[in-house]
Amino acid sequence: MNTLGIILKQTLEARNIKCLLRKNNSGEDYVCIELDSFDETMLLIKNQQLLRLTAMWAAEDFEDHCGFTLFYVFENYNVPELLALEVRLKDKRAPSIALDFPVACYFEREIKDGFGIEFEGAFDTRRLFLHEVYPDSFHPLLKSFKNQALDLNHEEPKGTEYIFKEVAGEGIYQIPVGPVHAGIIEPGHFRFGAIGETIFNMEIRHFYKHRGLEKLAENRNPADCVVIAESISGDESVANATAYAMTIEKINECIIPARAWQLRTVLLEMERIYSHLGDMAGMQVDVAYPVGASMLFILREEILRYNALMTGSRFSKGIITPGGLQRDIGTEKLKDFKVYLSDFKSRFEEALKTACDSSWVIDRFDTTGIVKQELVSPLNLSGPIARASGATIDTRRSHPYGIYNKVKLSLPSKIEGDVLAR
Repeated sequence: MNTLGIILKQTLEARNIKCLLRKNNSGEDYVCIELDSFDETMLLIKNQQLLRLTAMWAAEDFEDHCGFTLFYVFENYNVPELLALEVRLKDKRAPSIALDFPVACYFEREIKDGFGIEFEGAFDTRRLFLHEVYPDSFHPLLKSFKNQALDLNHEEPKGTEYIFKEVAGEGIYQIPVGPVHAGIIEPGHFRFGAIGETIFNMEIRHFYKHRGLEKLAENRNPADCVVIAESISGDESVANATAYAMTIEKINECIIPARAWQLRTVLLEMERIYSHLGDMAGMQVDVAYPVGASMLFILREEILRYNALMTGSRFSKGIITPGGLQRDIGTEKLKDFKVYLSDFKSRFEEALKTACDSSWVIDRFDTTGIVKQELVSPLNLSGPIARASGATIDTRRSHPYGIYNKVKLSLPSKIEGDVLAR
């Protein structure tokens, strides 16, 4: 069977483009090309419209290359394997692909901040996770940088301020929100350009609390790194810890006990449930409908309590580890949770009905924040956002991991693409 890597290799060789195909021990294809053929290769990938960019990162002194290597990861919804394109740079410059693959804009800005690599032709060269207080020459992912206290710019140097896009016109005004919010949430700045309730443009700026976790993880043992992974984002402790554990397991070709993966999956799905409940409740809070939000917040709290009952942590910290789990979860606890879910379903449906019966909520959700289906692929959208815009996709089905290849997932979708559909 031809994999994505084999197909790309054959396509490139048919055009006399030199490339090397290698597989890792997880069956993922890496196609290595020269920088001189990069533009032509990307044009082929773009024109075929079979692949979408899903990730991009850099590495310094990777394997036998002295310098920087860029990795571009592509996926096809109908193929479980991923394809990685590997490009070795001659210096700290590379062509930008953001005009053809818009989601690359964020990856390129991240790599520029971390390594100092310049992307020629980029349409957005603003900083991403390094705000203006950091020195221009500071690139924390370089091997030469040692984790230490920095002499920060306490005053913003002239000409370095972050420029937000401005929408001009009669009656349009700017509304800045954040980064400090009236809630226990991560900081973020939102800049709205609006007339009345109609929003013409909205930009987000994050990373006000960049903590240097990648550098902190260097030269640490796996047990320490699991704790770091759990701390990336509190609401996604299980997902991030599992992703890190899977990385170590792939490198070492570990075989994970079936029960460990079954329990991991339960914890992953519980995390999805309470995360979505928090989002759905937050949406109703944002339109001043606390009655509907409270019903969802109660359900979320109950799930968090079951997390604590099963794992000893409301956010299931300290149980995921490379090779499986730190400890088993008793069968009686799982049976108790199964009984609870029967009651949960009817109460969740009641909460949804309460929201949908409110003209106040519908008026603000319907036709608001529409994401068109043609934006799903170039922006690498996934989850409820993609499915609310007509794309019946889910990473658990497109690229199943653990036991998800044995789980039958129902993927409801909508075509409206607005807040109500999501």
